[in-house]
Amino acid sequence: MDIPRSIGQKILLAFEGKEPSPEIIAALKNDSPGGITLFRSLNIDEPTQVRQLTDSLQRLALDFNLPPLLIGTDQEGGQLMAIGEGTTPLPGNMALGATGSPELARKAGAVLGKELAAMGVNVNYAPSCDVNINPHNPVIGIRSFGENPNNVARLAGAMIEGIQSTGVAATAKHFPGHGDTGGDSHHGLPSVPYELERLQQVEFPPFRAAIATGVKLMMTAHLALPALDGPNAPPATLSRNILHGLLRKELGFNGVIVTDAMDMKAIPQGDALGEGAVRAAAAGADLLLLTSNPDDQRRVHESLLQAVQDGQLDREAVATSVDRILSLKRWLAKYTQPDLSVVGCATHQVVAAEIAERSVTLVRNEAGLLPLQIKPEGRLAVVVPKPIDLTPADTSSYVTPGLAAALRDYHPNVDQFMISYAPDEQESIDLLELLRDYDILILGTLNAHASPGQAEFVRQALKLDIPSVIVALRLPYDLTAFPEAQTYICTYSILEPSMLALAKALFGQIAFEGRLPVSIPGLYTV
Repeated sequence: MDIPRSIGQKILLAFEGKEPSPEIIAALKNDSPGGITLFRSLNIDEPTQVRQLTDSLQRLALDFNLPPLLIGTDQEGGQLMAIGEGTTPLPGNMALGATGSPELARKAGAVLGKELAAMGVNVNYAPSCDVNINPHNPVIGIRSFGENPNNVARLAGAMIEGIQSTGVAATAKHFPGHGDTGGDSHHGLPSVPYELERLQQVEFPPFRAAIATGVKLMMTAHLALPALDGPNAPPATLSRNILHGLLRKELGFNGVIVTDAMDMKAIPQGDALGEGAVRAAAAGADLLLLTSNPDDQRRVHESLLQAVQDGQLDREAVATSVDRILSLKRWLAKYTQPDLSVVGCATHQVVAAEIAERSVTLVRNEAGLLPLQIKPEGRLAVVVPKPIDLTPADTSSYVTPGLAAALRDYHPNVDQFMISYAPDEQESIDLLELLRDYDILILGTLNAHASPGQAEFVRQALKLDIPSVIVALRLPYDLTAFPEAQTYICTYSILEPSMLALAKALFGQIAFEGRLPVSIPGLYTV
């Protein structure tokens, strides 16, 4: 390839539209991009539409004499589902961590991969290989399999096997490990301030396992690693010490390195983004993941091209990088696309249900309230916070938890109330007044340990002296905000299979099989 087309192959574009926009058609024609990233808010309706979109994009690539496109998306399961409507609602990684089952992780990966392949998506930005040992981590949380590096390694490796068995390339992320940060790289530059020995013991094992499994892509994290880059460490995405020295040389990864989204605030934006793109490419990144801003796309392409022309980027290194990308595309071309009927099929729903049922975790039953015993005329109230996206890497706002409907399969008198994620005092007072006449309360929480209003509502509800079950629907750490709770359960998911499994477990139809995959500080250690 000539240099302009080679530079294009190193860029993943995005665009706004449910069908190819005039802008993306022009970009495909003029800039020869290596691929496209699809985002739920920009491009996604339902599986048939996605298949039509990806077919259209690949036909355009063919018309413009381009290699087949990489088409990627974030289909992790759980809280981040770029394609939600019509796909199988897998409970997610921390739910898999609660099962402890590599077999289920492998099955989950195969479900994710086969459904993406049927829709024409050939790269999955999953799984998260981050070890979530920081309860205050704002961006990883239930996207992680847990806090034990060896367990995360086993489950991540199994999920990668499952995804890639379907002809979809998996992506281990976020290298070198985003599980112990107190900041979100969407908004700034977090740091992992540990010595190399600790990083080798905690952060790196899942990535070593991913490489041993043959993962096709590795996604960089926009976080600083002072142990390798000193006190003024740049984002790992821009660090040659990390991408070339650590990932390529020490860990032996020879696949494709893709950056996390280059519009995240840990990377300088505006006119500085072009320089950042050059630094990422020089550090060893093969693919730069851009979003839909045409100005950013132009800046990056022009800056990379200029950097090759003036010698900042070595031509031979660029050629080697493009060879890795084309090798990945040849691997993808070996597989036959499944029929669209596999998306959300009954076989896949069974996998989701099994994960959900084996993950629901009973942490406390000190009052002996479970399984629930309630008279036919008894009244049961369910309170669930309205899901919101707590980070840009979140699609929870698209979900309405159906816990009350699931419970009505076992008891007729169930009412559900929605409360704000961060309720004010008056909203809590009004709802508490409505709850006084119920016989049993099921109080769902969504990261209440990080939401003072939500935590205070639960504490006041417990003072009503009504038998109450607290259910952490996201992270298990919520119990630290109301340690007086006597009955406490974790589901790790608000998706339908987890709500159905929770209802079964509450009424004794299935056993509580799950085990905490993370410690609850000061209360429970795993």
